[in-house]
Amino acid sequence: MTVYKVPQQELQFILEHLVNYSDLCAMPGFEDAGEDMVAAILPEAARFFEQVVAPTNWPSNTQPAYLEGDRVITSPALDGVYQQMVEAGWCSLSGSTQYGGAGFPAIIDAAVQEMLQSANVGFSLLPTLTRGVIHALNLYGSEEQKDRYLHKLISGVWSGTMDLTESQAGSDLSVVKTKAVPQGDHYLISGQKIYISWGEHQQAENIIHLVLARLPNAPEGNEGISLFLVPKYLIDDDGTLAQRNDVKAVGVEHKLGIHSSPTCTLAFGDNGGAVGYLVGPKNKGLMCMFSMMNHARLAVGHQGVSVGERAYQQAVEYANQRIQGAVHGVEGRAAIIHHADVKRMLAQMRALTEAGRAMSLYTIATQDRATHHQDKQIREVSAERVEIMTPLVKGWCTEMAMETTSLGVQVHGGMGFIEETGAAQHMRDARILPIYEGTNGIQALDFVGRKCLRDKGSGLQQVITEMTQTADSLADHSDMVKSLTVPLISTIDQCQSAIEYILQNNHKASFAAYQFMMLLGNSIAYWQLLILACAAQREIEAGHKDNFLSQKVATAQFYQSQILPRNHAHLEAIISDSKFVDDLSFEGA
Repeated sequence: MTVYKVPQQELQFILEHLVNYSDLCAMPGFEDAGEDMVAAILPEAARFFEQVVAPTNWPSNTQPAYLEGDRVITSPALDGVYQQMVEAGWCSLSGSTQYGGAGFPAIIDAAVQEMLQSANVGFSLLPTLTRGVIHALNLYGSEEQKDRYLHKLISGVWSGTMDLTESQAGSDLSVVKTKAVPQGDHYLISGQKIYISWGEHQQAENIIHLVLARLPNAPEGNEGISLFLVPKYLIDDDGTLAQRNDVKAVGVEHKLGIHSSPTCTLAFGDNGGAVGYLVGPKNKGLMCMFSMMNHARLAVGHQGVSVGERAYQQAVEYANQRIQGAVHGVEGRAAIIHHADVKRMLAQMRALTEAGRAMSLYTIATQDRATHHQDKQIREVSAERVEIMTPLVKGWCTEMAMETTSLGVQVHGGMGFIEETGAAQHMRDARILPIYEGTNGIQALDFVGRKCLRDKGSGLQQVITEMTQTADSLADHSDMVKSLTVPLISTIDQCQSAIEYILQNNHKASFAAYQFMMLLGNSIAYWQLLILACAAQREIEAGHKDNFLSQKVATAQFYQSQILPRNHAHLEAIISDSKFVDDLSFEGA
């Protein structure tokens, strides 16, 4: 198994040259999260996740969680690890100081969460889902609910879950059947939920479930769903835990990957009804839950980056060690890292991972501006940008994670198909990412529909304008910078053509949605990668000689020559005649 090393220099370079962290930490509420503080925190986090969490990845994969009665027993490799993470404060970095959090910008929390996700992606779901509950309660919880639950959730002493899916209600939540019956100052919840990540475990003292359910006589469909807070243990007035609530695990899924995460089937109300409390307005549960889901979608996109990083590091280490064949210029038998096609695969893994990281962290920094910037107009523009970018981060980054982890297996050759090398685990773990929190088909439909057609492309046009401004600002720089900028101009034209075509042929939008998402994702990711490469090139030209800097430029060159040409195919697929779609039939397949 490869030893995971946090890409600290890469993270610091993004903070300095892409998201302008010096301005970000000057916004109200972030004054105590300055650059010096971050420079001290990130290495400490890196040591923790490299030394404490990363070694659990393989054993927790081979010894997954299981059900014993109504208790879920998690992998012994994780025993005590979550408690160490809570005690070290890594769960509470971005939490509000009002409720005991450290008050750091979300982008710093995202950098630390990447470390956790690369170290053990299944385990990372535990605090990730808790953050979603915190986000939803901050937006829609009553003051009493915030006071009662946020301190323990932000610290990580309690964990949280999203309870949406039922056997008959996957992506279509309009057919949710779980019931909520009024009972004094609370509700009695009954029904069953499936695919609940970390739905039952012993790692945290309490589990706070956010559950979608229907009130009596609620309207049919999406308009009749409400959101309820259902704790595993009820809580006395003084904040201490009381009796067990009427919710239990009745199954643990046997999954393709993320074995360290117990994915549970939960039964509510087998003994009369689980006590629950309404969160937000009645019959507006989907609105409340989507705030949590969009938060989770950004996290899932970055999980794609994180798994890609772990697979890439393992592939590089193996390629350096594996001796196979002869290569011109290398004496004797050569390590496979000297073979041209292996170099191509490793470069592709690195380019896709670094581009995804740049796009993801750019979006999360924009989210920080949307919530904390002094200027109302900047907050509003930033919020709109985050809305546009969320399906791209979730969709594009997770598609690239599948490609990257598959290449990682390929670099290992036959050994990649052997479980003990660990390469296959990354591919299996990554496979869930394009599926959960809304499949990538749903992300594509959201992107083309709500993020393009609904506003007639005005939001995307603002992105195109900024990309054009970047190209214009680099026009008078060195030949190297210009060589990276010219392809951006062509890419902008392709994006413009795709947007115009979709707006003129909106009846074809659903069929073209995936190609549209991938074209814009490829393009915006290159834009972010270009900004970083040009910053590196400027430092090189200023006399700084560093392999990291030269590799930033080389990676952007690879992306430009080997990834961007895909855009031509995506655009051709978008504008192609799709009349044949109505003739397709899959009966009897």
